Formats: sequence, C-alpha cells, structure tokens
Amino acid sequence: MNDKTTHVQDEVLRQSLADPEGFWAHQAEHLHWHRKPSTTLTQSTKTLKDGTTHPEWAWFPDGEISTCYNCVDRHVLAGRGDEPAIYWDSPVTKSKQKITYRQLLEDVEALAGALREEGVKKGDVVMLYMPMIPSALVGILAINRLGAVHSVVFGGFAPNALAQRIDACQPVALLTASCGIEGNKPPTPYRPLVEEAIQLATHKPSRTIIWQRDVSRWAPVDRSQGQRPWQKLVRGAKARGVKAECVPVKGTDPVYIIHTSGTTGSPKGVVRDAGGYAVGLHLSIAYLFNIHGPGDVIFTASDIGWVVGHSYIIYAPLLAGAATVLYEGKPVGTPDASALWRMVEEYKVSALFTAPTALRAIKRDDPDNKHFHRIGERGGLKSLKALFLAGERSEPTIISMYQELLEKHGARDAHVIDNWWSTESGSPMTGRALVPHTGHHRQHATRDHPPIALKPGSAGKPMPGFDIRAVDDEGNEVGRRSMGNIVLATPLPPTAFRTLWREEERFYNGYLKRFRGKWLDTGDSGYVDEEGYVHVMSRNDDVLNVSAHRLSSGGIEQAIACHPSVAECCVVGIPDSLKGQLPFAFVTLSSEPHPASVMPTKELFAEIQDLIRKQVGPIATLGGLIQGKGMIPRTRSGKTLRRVLRELLENGSQGEFKKEVGVPSTVEDRGVVEVARTRVEEYFKEKGATHKAKL
Repeated sequence: MNDKTTHVQDEVLRQSLADPEGFWAHQAEHLHWHRKPSTTLTQSTKTLKDGTTHPEWAWFPDGEISTCYNCVDRHVLAGRGDEPAIYWDSPVTKSKQKITYRQLLEDVEALAGALREEGVKKGDVVMLYMPMIPSALVGILAINRLGAVHSVVFGGFAPNALAQRIDACQPVALLTASCGIEGNKPPTPYRPLVEEAIQLATHKPSRTIIWQRDVSRWAPVDRSQGQRPWQKLVRGAKARGVKAECVPVKGTDPVYIIHTSGTTGSPKGVVRDAGGYAVGLHLSIAYLFNIHGPGDVIFTASDIGWVVGHSYIIYAPLLAGAATVLYEGKPVGTPDASALWRMVEEYKVSALFTAPTALRAIKRDDPDNKHFHRIGERGGLKSLKALFLAGERSEPTIISMYQELLEKHGARDAHVIDNWWSTESGSPMTGRALVPHTGHHRQHATRDHPPIALKPGSAGKPMPGFDIRAVDDEGNEVGRRSMGNIVLATPLPPTAFRTLWREEERFYNGYLKRFRGKWLDTGDSGYVDEEGYVHVMSRNDDVLNVSAHRLSSGGIEQAIACHPSVAECCVVGIPDSLKGQLPFAFVTLSSEPHPASVMPTKELFAEIQDLIRKQVGPIATLGGLIQGKGMIPRTRSGKTLRRVLRELLENGSQGEFKKEVGVPSTVEDRGVVEVARTRVEEYFKEKGATHKAKL
C-alpha cells in the first residue's frame, strides 16, 4: 500500500504489531501505577501435565496497579470530583440518579471497608448477582479496591446456573439485591434464587450481602446463614469512619472472572489481567469510541453481566473520567421503541453502544423510525457522535439506514461503527477508529481526517495489537475474500485473556489445539478483503455445508434482511439427503403483527429467494421458511440460539414436536422457544396438508 492509500489506522496497527513492547509501554504511561513496570511483555512456553506445550505471554508482569484508583481516586484528586460519573435511569421503577466521582468514591471506600470487616481480602473471589442499579457498580469497584477478584453473574439466572458458577469460582462472599427488573415485567425476587443456588452448590460462600430495593417487600436477613443487610453495613462503616484504601495488585493478577454465555457445554471462566486490561481499555475508549473525559457521555445498552458491560459500562468510561449511563430497561417495551433515543436526548450521549438485535427490535416496532425522526427533529440527537454495534453480525441494511439517520439528526460527521469482539478479547478486535491517533487529548475524526471508509457488512479493520487472519482447516492462510476460520496470532494484546480460571488444559484444548498452537481459534468464520477489512460471517457451528459449498448463515441472513418487509431473520441448516444441508429461514415481518399462516405468500417467498440468488448464489436457495413473531430465541447478551431452532426443525421433520431441546440457562425468554416449537409444528402440518392436496 502506498502513502496515498494508507490510513492512519493501518499505520497504528502496523506499529502495534511491529513493536508491541514500545507501543503498549507508551499506552501504560497514561495510567497511575503504584509500581511502574520495568518489563512490558514476556513470552515463553507453557508445558501441560501431559507434556503438551503452547505459547504463553504476560503483560506488565512486575508492575503494580489498582484499577479502582485509576477509575475513581485519581479523578477526585485531580479536582474533577464534582463531574458526573454515573447516570442511572430505570424507566419501569421511574427512578433516576446522578452520581459524581466524589460521591462514588465515598460509597466505594465505605463498602470496601465494610467488606474487609466481613473477611474479604486481597486475592479472594467475590461473586455478584445484581440488577442494573448503581450499587452493582459500587460493589464491583469496592471488591477491586480490596485487591479481590470479582465474578459477575447475570441477575435472574436460574439457581442451577448460579450454583455452577459458585462451585467454579468458590467465592468467599456473594453480593446480591432483593429483586431485579426485567423489561416491563413485575420485579423478579433474587433472594430465593440465591438461597436455592447456595443450597445446590457444594461450595458455600460465608457471606451474602443483600441490597434491599424499595420496589420489593422488606424482609429481615438471616444472619445465621451469613446474610447481611448491605445498606446497614455501609451506614455503619460511614458512621465509624471506616474506609478502605486501594490495594494494588500485580499487572498479571486477575481483576475478574467472567463466564462465557454457555450456549454450548459448560461455561468457561475467562480470566482478565489487571494491568493489561486497564491499559488496553484506556486506549480503546479514546481511540475507537472517542470518549476522553469530562463532558463525554457513553451509553452502553447492555448488562453488567456481559463483557460489554464490564468493559464499557463500568471500567473504560471511568478510566477515562467520563460519564457512563446505567440503564435498567429495554430497547422496546419500557415504554416503547423510543427508549434508546430518549436516553440520548436526556443525557446528551456522545456514543451509544448497542447490539444489532436491539435495532432489529426497534425496527420491528417502529418500521418507519418515527421516534428517531421525532426526537431528532427537535435537536435531541445532536450530541450523538457515533452509534456502535456489536454482539452479532450487523446486516448492511441496518448499517446504511442508521448512517443516513445519523447524518440527518446526529452530530456533525456522526458515524455508525460496527465492531467485533468476544468475552475472550475483552475489547473490540475490529472497528473504525474515530480518533486519528493514539494520544489521549481530545481530538476526533473530521472531514479532513475521517475514519476509514464505511463498508456495510464488514466489522472494520483490526484494532491495535490484534493480528487477524483467515485460514483453512489445516491452518494455512486463505486468499483475500476467501471464507475461512478467523484466527488470531499470539501474543494477544493486553485486554485479552491468557487462560481460563483453573482450567489450563481446557484453555489449550478449546483455543489452541485445533491449529497446534500456531493460531488461537476465535470460533468464527469469515474473510479478510483486499483492503484489510474483516468480514465476520458466522460462528463455525453455523456454517452450512451445501453440496460441498461452505455457506455462512450470516451471508444468507444479510440477503433476506434486504427485503423491506423483513424486520429480523435467522437462518439454520437442515439435513438434506441430496445436498447434505439446506438453508432454512425463520423470518419476522414488520408489515404484519402476527401472520396467521406460518407459510409465506408465494410472492414473498419468491422475492426472498431472488435476493438470495443474486447476493449469495443459487446454491444458497432456501429449503423452507417459517414466518411469525417472537420465535427467534436469543441469549440475554443478544446472541441468536440457532442451535435451538435447528434442533426444533430436525425433531419436527421426524414428527417429534414435543421432544425436548437443549436450551441454555442464558436464554433471554424460554417462552420464545415454545413459540418457535409451535410454529415449527404448524409448518410441518401445513406443509403435509399442502402435499396431500397436490396428490
């Protein structure tokens, strides 16, 4: 590439890969270290019990750091204590709260002092099972302040799923709340779920700290079972002047354990290093998200139970000294499809980060974008500089539509940024950087210095430190635009994991064994194009094998989503005696509230097939289509559970409509699975009746 075509993002990536020690040592200078690291990166070989070896690396191994100090204390000490740190908004409970950095510090140091009196110390694991309320963030920071390790479990998980994670992490204490709010449903009591989980678990936390919410009935804690009232502990600590100072930990010590969603097999405990995570996040929030400090507001419409919430609701915004929006609501239904845009207007949000699933739900309820236009026309979206999407593949139609909407109603030079990452990576692996350098003073992309070009359907180009390749099943790199397994070269950059919690062999078997340690397997399929853009098409498990052709479910979904009547869709493979597999689609239409027939009209089916033939090829022709509403199951993090739909179809083809399917504990709404089951049964019965009529 010559100088005229090389973008600064390409140059930053080149520098980070050519000189990782120098690059990340410079980034580490932006944070406070209790002991500055003398070494940035070490690399060696790890030998497992069976003699297998694999590459091992460590970032800032001899440095000592407190993430809590960098997130809270240093901003107050710098005179920014009156700046907003957290905006909490709970539409169902009609509650709002603004918390400054000084108020946050007072609450965190008092809770940390109380936890220390309850026996929590450096290196201990403390689990949180919390709703989206400010005390959850205070709890996370207080645990970190003590040098302890936190493990957040999504509030509302079933007791057996919580028990599984308790036994895996063996926490000394568990922080929870009396209840949580899920959408516009009545409050879900958490305490009985936690009590049942502890009964089921082999390991018993010695303490359960309970935050009592006003929206639920007050009940006395059972002290004989180690339960403690959260508010009372903190009030007592403040009255006695009990505070805990920050306890620094080594750069390679864990800051938290986060379990993968567990859509297949048992959840894996991803471990995040303290030093690398803070350094990498501090870069990403400025470089990719254009969030630098006071005056900037980021609204990450996710949950603290997921990696997105860990990184961009909690840690990255606070590391930058910006304000973060904590939202206890949904994109639709609390109260309607205007929810996200109302939040942008009210809190003057600079960057909104959400999942394509949320935008599909909004499109389904508001196909003409009336809410967006209404708020935009009164100037309510002028603060919005960027809309970030991640969690699942973003179809080009959504990217293009929102880019046009932002250009009309958002900030000058606003952008839609698709980015791709995972629990394991800790921060985006790809994207379009909004800042044309890696410094940390306020400067954003302009018309003279724009980000790399928007290419709908791609997830952008690699972020610093991520060496991304597409390879065949033997680990050999494939040509540009050729579908392959997306892999990463080691060492991974600082935010990424290096192992699993107490499961080194599982780390090797799950991520390195397939390509014999040469590459780390992301589990995704896709390709890299001629300009270096990464196109993530599907999970490896969702690649269809049609007549020996590898087809991605994402590519077919992309074609279907182009139809103006389609609000959302999901494609899975079904067995076929001739071709091996055939693509099968589940489609939700925006034009009908709930179609009476599961079968589409001949006209609609023909139009969708034509789109697929033109964009993917005749080989991808659908073997069938079911239309309906509320039948595409997802995890609480927004990932589509294609495996569940595939099982329902396979059972249905055998007439086994009532047969149980494997539904993970992470499913957002089990009722959706039953809707899908009913639609599958209706489809095969209607299909059978049509076949008999033809005979």
